[in-house]
Amino acid sequence: MIEDVIGRARVQATPELEEYYARLAKHGSGALWTVANEIEPWFPQPRSIPMHWRYEDLRPLVIESATLVTGDDAGRRVVYLVNDERRDVSAAVGLLYTGLQIMNPGESMTAHRHAAAALRFVIEGEGAWTIVNGDRLKVGPNDFAITPKGTWHEHGNESDTTQVIWQDGLDIPLVNALDSNFYEVHPDLHQIPGKVVNTSLLEHGSGILKPDGRSWAKRYSPLLAYPWERTYEALVNLARVSDGTPYDGVIMEYVNPHTGGSVMPTMGAHMQLLQPSQSTLAHRHTGSVIYHVTKGRGHSIIGGRRFDWKEHDIFCVPSWAWHEHANDDPAGEACLFSFNDFPMINALDLHAEEAMDANGGHQDIGEGALNSG
Repeated sequence: MIEDVIGRARVQATPELEEYYARLAKHGSGALWTVANEIEPWFPQPRSIPMHWRYEDLRPLVIESATLVTGDDAGRRVVYLVNDERRDVSAAVGLLYTGLQIMNPGESMTAHRHAAAALRFVIEGEGAWTIVNGDRLKVGPNDFAITPKGTWHEHGNESDTTQVIWQDGLDIPLVNALDSNFYEVHPDLHQIPGKVVNTSLLEHGSGILKPDGRSWAKRYSPLLAYPWERTYEALVNLARVSDGTPYDGVIMEYVNPHTGGSVMPTMGAHMQLLQPSQSTLAHRHTGSVIYHVTKGRGHSIIGGRRFDWKEHDIFCVPSWAWHEHANDDPAGEACLFSFNDFPMINALDLHAEEAMDANGGHQDIGEGALNSG
């Protein structure tokens, strides 16, 4: 890609150069100026595109999967969601993976662990549980749970009557891109859970108090489950005293209660509330986001495309894509759960953010932007 700009690669090909390039290739090398403009773009050029997955379309297919394959044979019975431009790495957006997992009544999956970090957001059904490093977590609709890197975990459904469906989120594409993934099946196939259910919630979930003298050296949150009731209450309380941000409405991050930081080193998660008929302003940022409509109905404009969403739909915002959200219900609020790769972006000092003004211009609102593009 040739750009006729001083400081950018603008070498015109000649027969002599082509012959030179061929000789370089024989030695596993190449001329930087032939690829420089492509690998060093003026601004982020994500391969992912905005996408919207309708739950009403996917739910019958997810339920059908429970009749076609067993949990033992599948390992995890999941219908994964893939971006049209990232099928090469099975990613939903950027280097983030997501899917819909279903468990039949009374079913349980074997324990395993991997280098990829994972999170769960329960969609429907009663009786869901997961065991993370021996802590048995009972979770229900709209509850959020994490299974951090390297932790033994297994899942199940203790209900006798209802299936459980939840959304998985993992950084598998990222870990694979770094050639750092591992996977291991538990030697006993199942863990022995502790005597008290939701131990981490009882110990670390007060929200205002931290256990005295309890050190926590791991890089992920010691709190493994975040109940919907407490989350929603926190959102509503904040909405009573704040309008939030003009770009996301009232938004709160799920955090590590010991540090106040993200729940895991590579993935973060938020819940946001849009007031009746509220519309946000357009902005863009580095980092990819996957949204799950927890409550309500509305639409988002992402990269110039409109996506109309309702409860349990999933949609994605690629890095550096302009986006804005709107609650289309004049009488009820809308809530959006989301997870992202922001912790990784921030750790690498790659955060950049811009807002669009009323005249269509751009204004930096975050560090890191060198050229707005």
